[in-house]
Amino acid sequence: MNIAIVGASGAVGQTFLQLLEERHFPVDNLLLFGSKRSAGQEYEFGGKKYMVQELRHGDQFRDVDVVFASAGAGVSREYAEDITRYGALMIDNSSAFRMDPEVPLVVPECNAEDALCCPKRIIANPNCTTIIMLVALQPILRLSPIRRIRVATYQAASGAGAAAMAELEEQYRQVLNGEEVTVNRFPYQLAMNMIPQVDVFTENDYTKEEMKMFNETRKILHSDVRTSATCVRVPSLRSHSESIWIETDEPLDPAIVRESLKKAEGVVVIDEPLKGKYPMPLYVAGKDEVFVGRIRKDLAVENGLTLWAVGDQIRKGAALNAIQIAEYLINRGEL
Repeated sequence: MNIAIVGASGAVGQTFLQLLEERHFPVDNLLLFGSKRSAGQEYEFGGKKYMVQELRHGDQFRDVDVVFASAGAGVSREYAEDITRYGALMIDNSSAFRMDPEVPLVVPECNAEDALCCPKRIIANPNCTTIIMLVALQPILRLSPIRRIRVATYQAASGAGAAAMAELEEQYRQVLNGEEVTVNRFPYQLAMNMIPQVDVFTENDYTKEEMKMFNETRKILHSDVRTSATCVRVPSLRSHSESIWIETDEPLDPAIVRESLKKAEGVVVIDEPLKGKYPMPLYVAGKDEVFVGRIRKDLAVENGLTLWAVGDQIRKGAALNAIQIAEYLINRGEL
């Protein structure tokens, strides 16, 4: 297959390259695209070196089968027609098309079949926090419908890109050396701090990140479930964590929920709290699965459960999810 990556020099673009090779994805020819600043950079894949081309309007995607796009919503909107004009499938990691009714929004563990109907030749990757949450909740949905979801996220610097990770590292160095702290990528200093804001605020005082979790969850699950989220940026480098409270139609025994999660695709259960065993971002970074623990009854809500989920948002929360969508379509003979 002829594969292209748009945004190849970014953190997600680099992870695409890594995962395509790790998973032996069928790549016959590879094209890398980026901004004018990234053009000319070389990256190795499959023992060969590939140069990043500057993304331009025209016929750059004429013979391409699948395009993994991760260069931001503005770029995706501007170049979607160029990408899909000759029949390429665009799997887009930005927010540009997620709520478009003609664009499927897919988490393969939850609604892979939605990818079979994409009239615009675009499939949207959900927001990383939504992906992590729904991979953890899907095994519970098999036991009972979920009425309400409340979630607090603890999001690593890497969610804001490679430059944000570098800034956090630099901030720690500056703090420890007693220097003035550089702040460019976040609203405030992140080192030794937490910021209860991810993305910009909307008129209802929720951020765009929080509203993504509300809207995307309903679309993916084909449900009217309501999600109330508080998204917090924390001073860890990689992997997002989420404390999730749910209310189900039927009362569920945590032991049964734990067993359902253990059997689920893409989930690893670490839940021995008396032994101090539970998921943490330090140990989840670089892993493909969503790790779940602290599974217990919610003491404040009838039919309530609470759990803790951690996932590498660059892998499962972005690049891996997109690749799994393509793999599903290949296995179904659609690519």
